[in-house]
Amino acid sequence: MRIVSVVGARPQFVKLAPIHKAAIAAGVEHVIVHTGQHYDPMLSDVFFEDLKIGAPDVHLGVGSGSHGVQTGAMLAALDGVFDEHRPDWVLVYGDTNSTVAAALSAVKMHIPVAHLEAGLRSFNRRMPEEHNRVMTDHAADLLLAPTQVAVNHLAQEGLAERTVLVGDVMTDVLLQIRSEVAGSASILTDDLRLEPDGFYVATIHRAENTDDPMRLAEITAGLAALDKPVVLLAHPRVVAKAAMHGIDLTQGSLIAHPPLKYRDLIAAVLLSSGVVTDSGGLQKEAFLLRVPCTTVRTETEWVETVQLGWNVLAQTASELGQAVSRPRPPETDQTPYGDGAAASRVIAALAERAA
Repeated sequence: MRIVSVVGARPQFVKLAPIHKAAIAAGVEHVIVHTGQHYDPMLSDVFFEDLKIGAPDVHLGVGSGSHGVQTGAMLAALDGVFDEHRPDWVLVYGDTNSTVAAALSAVKMHIPVAHLEAGLRSFNRRMPEEHNRVMTDHAADLLLAPTQVAVNHLAQEGLAERTVLVGDVMTDVLLQIRSEVAGSASILTDDLRLEPDGFYVATIHRAENTDDPMRLAEITAGLAALDKPVVLLAHPRVVAKAAMHGIDLTQGSLIAHPPLKYRDLIAAVLLSSGVVTDSGGLQKEAFLLRVPCTTVRTETEWVETVQLGWNVLAQTASELGQAVSRPRPPETDQTPYGDGAAASRVIAALAERAA
């Protein structure tokens, strides 16, 4: 069996790592295609090195652009890649432009498509990610759902027969990395001379939080007013937007810092007092590490983190301050994101259904 995985952004590289390992263990040929959607080395190359994936077999080098330009460039390039490799499955990940472009290209070429992390819904149709995930789910032949909530969403959309509950592959990676870095120092504590449990880790990157200068200014002011240092792992897009609007990312409690390798990120979160983010992946990682999270959005796909008290949604600077300073939530032993063996189930599901 030959699988072609198409990835292009940081969360997809993390999901790719356990899939690649499970494919090799099962004797499956696994071809990795990197679209180049994230082209900054700290958001791309270091993840392949850090997670021991190896270099991609194909790198399209698409780079930045509007949604239409970027997706169109991927579609044009992927047709030739799929024609050359003729896989049994094209495996797509998450909800980016790389996801929907690969799904559409494969479907047009009558190549079976499997969608990993299927069934997530924010029900916010203003989010480009929501369009990407819905279109990919309805185009795909096999829907690999991470949670029972995701399975239920797919059933409500008439997609139950194509759905398999496999668990969350990011859990596979995180549990392994957590055991490796537990008790170790962090680049942040060393570089910035921060004390364990004496700082917050923040990431802000979504368009709705960064494109409007007034919105970005409110978020940065809210972070700057928090009671402990806030290390903002600043995505290049955020740095560019802040510079364009004259917004200082290092002010008050706020300290701008380049993005971290995945292993370093997990070590930093483990030592922090809490996380502030608009990233879906980091919300879930914080929950799995049992670190309180505040999400700067009006909704979340990972509703279990909110239901169990480890994640709170906040919009204004005032809400942000109240959420971050809230008491630590009650401990829980619930495992809504699986047991750390999702990748093996993915490969087994693909093998079982291969033509």
